[in-house]
Amino acid sequence: MGSRRQGTAGPAEPVPLASVIVSDVLTAFPSDGYTARWRTWDHEHLETLTLRWENEGWTATGEVGREAVTYVLRLSATWQIRQFLLFRDLDEPDLWLGADGTGRWGEMNGDHRHDLAGCTDVDLAVTPFTNSIPIRRLKLDVGASADVVAATIDIDALGVVPVRQRYERLTARRFRRTNLDNGEITEFDVDEYGLVHDEPDTFRRL
Repeated sequence: MGSRRQGTAGPAEPVPLASVIVSDVLTAFPSDGYTARWRTWDHEHLETLTLRWENEGWTATGEVGREAVTYVLRLSATWQIRQFLLFRDLDEPDLWLGADGTGRWGEMNGDHRHDLAGCTDVDLAVTPFTNSIPIRRLKLDVGASADVVAATIDIDALGVVPVRQRYERLTARRFRRTNLDNGEITEFDVDEYGLVHDEPDTFRRL
């Protein structure tokens, strides 16, 4: 081969470090739970997220300092949303939604939310965590993308509207989210669990 003498081994080709230490497969969360924290971009406010495995699914509880709200997401083992609760200043939830995993939604008082039909996700602007739900559920390969419809929450008015979104996996640890209704694009990196590191101008991971 070329000028290399037969039977003499040449130097090994260098292997990119990222290809050695970064896997496309997201790591399973520990069975005894997990805690993550973010600060707002200005370092002024803190969110603490706690994940617990219970009743054959995950319960995610986020304490968000800036908006002084607590959210609870109950998820199936395959990261489908079962319930969403939002607490502001009362012991009882100000908003309580349930989903059956097939795109049908309702409020816990029994009212059906036909306006949310087809939603598979929740988008809560006060936290980066809601990105992790479709990321973990979809299990996208690098270079692949998928469209979802997210029930987008206004925590002040308690309004909920469906918004079309696209998630693209750019690299093993980098994603792009596109709001297909207004064209807004956000790129962010995730850790081995699919939790956001930093979301530019919005959140910083601690």
